[in-house]
This record gives sequence, structure tokens and C-alpha cells, in this order.
Amino acid sequence: MAKAKAPPPSSGGKAAKKKKWSKGKVKDKAQHAVAIDKPTFDRVMKEVPTFRFISQSILIERLKVNGSLARVAIRHLEKEGLIKRIVHHSGQLVYTRLTTASD
Repeated sequence: MAKAKAPPPSSGGKAAKKKKWSKGKVKDKAQHAVAIDKPTFDRVMKEVPTFRFISQSILIERLKVNGSLARVAIRHLEKEGLIKRIVHHSGQLVYTRLTTASD
């Protein structure tokens, strides 16, 4: 005698499993420098004045320093006359490189 096959599981109803929604992606906490060292300072002095757009966010992302170091670096570069202020707002400082007559 042949065995009777069990009916296939139903695709709907209360017995069906609920859809598992994505739990979202977790961003790793950044390990940025909290104190400036000689190599980082040299990079700031050499590279940052060549950036076309300079802001606190850009320095944090490219140089891997924290926000307070980025603000200090921007103030230092402005005092040295290496960068030019575009917008000075409490939330965001926007600067650009110095342009010469040839640009």
C-alpha cells in the first residue's frame, strides 16, 4: 500500500511565520584622535590649505580627528593666513583655500 502524502503547508493564516523585518544597520563608533600629534599636525599644515572646501566635518572625515581638534586646526590655519573664511555660523564654519591671481 502506498502511503498518503501529507498536504503541503499553507502559505497563509495564523500558523504562517511572520515576516522578519530588518533590524537596521549599526554604524561602528569612530575611533578618532583626541590629541594632535606631529604627523597629524604636519598633514593639517600641508594638505588642508589645498582643499577647495574646508569645514569641521571635512577635517573629521579625512584626517580622523575629533570635532574640537578640527575647530582648533581651522582657527590656527585662518590665523596663519592659509585659508579664507566663507561662512562663519555657530553651527558650521566654512572656509576655502586662498586663491591667487592665476586661479
